[in-house]
Amino acid sequence: MIQARPFLDRLTTLADPTRSRLLLLLDRHELTVGELCSALQLPQSTVSRHLRTLSDEGWVNARAEGTSRRYTMPGSALDPGARRLWHLVRDQVGVTPSARHDLARAEQVLHERRTTSQAFFSSRAGQWDRVRAELYGAGSDVPLGALLDPSWMVGDLGCGTGQTSAALAPYVARVIAVDESSAMLGAARKRLASHDNVELRSGRLEDLPVDAGLLDAAVLSLVLHFVVDPTLVLAEAARILKPGAPLLIVDMLPHEREEYRATMGHVWLGFDDAQLGAWLGHAGFAPPRIVPVPPDPQAKGPALFTARAVRQERPVGPAFDQARAGTDLPRLGTARQTV
Repeated sequence: MIQARPFLDRLTTLADPTRSRLLLLLDRHELTVGELCSALQLPQSTVSRHLRTLSDEGWVNARAEGTSRRYTMPGSALDPGARRLWHLVRDQVGVTPSARHDLARAEQVLHERRTTSQAFFSSRAGQWDRVRAELYGAGSDVPLGALLDPSWMVGDLGCGTGQTSAALAPYVARVIAVDESSAMLGAARKRLASHDNVELRSGRLEDLPVDAGLLDAAVLSLVLHFVVDPTLVLAEAARILKPGAPLLIVDMLPHEREEYRATMGHVWLGFDDAQLGAWLGHAGFAPPRIVPVPPDPQAKGPALFTARAVRQERPVGPAFDQARAGTDLPRLGTARQTV
């Protein structure tokens, strides 16, 4: 009975329908208390009370970001017994009408996150180069092109106004530049008019308009902090890369500039090594090499880092498997067209 007690305690914790509904959302996404309240249609006091219980029992992790705390399930960090128990409960709870409604409302919450970023890019496409230079200075102009093989086909994922594509084009055989914002693609088209080896494509980072295993390398430059679910984006990057191909990331170190959420549509206030490394591992990449970028004294924004991770021979991480199987929330529209 002593050995059985932890199992019974876990069973008691998950027997509460509200806690099971909470975990169903946190199994898929990292959410704040306010976002959970909106998805579950419950008061903050109720959600906070159940989160405290789940945290004490090891079912959820909390991460501070600025003035907020984001919650998620530990996923693969759960012990095997807890994972088996959760899978049984998830299969039962997930088919209920209340769970389906929760997931639909959560999708709307995530859509609202994305809408803020999209509105920023639609209104600031013509000013983005200036904003980027003011925030990051020369630190964002990492010389990636000279590190790549001249025969390679490279993806510029979230290309924006085409600054990175223009820097890559002279050094590689072909660049496929993808962005969701038509305003950004319009600015990129003007900038890249003289580069006949760059192809612009319209599409979402979570559903890239690129064939599997096509690219020799891919770049995510100052993009990841704008996306709702980085694990899906990294899994898509793994899908389109050849085995052994590198993914190069430039982004912000953790910071506390909460105002960036409202003024520029940032979803994430930077990333730390452990967080990014775990996501990359789940997506099917080998452990990354992450190096801080020396700060530009003239820059007004947070410090940056570069990361390089190699796509493993066969991505086996849960994020990759989930993306391939299509078991995540329905995606918020797709766009697969060459522009």
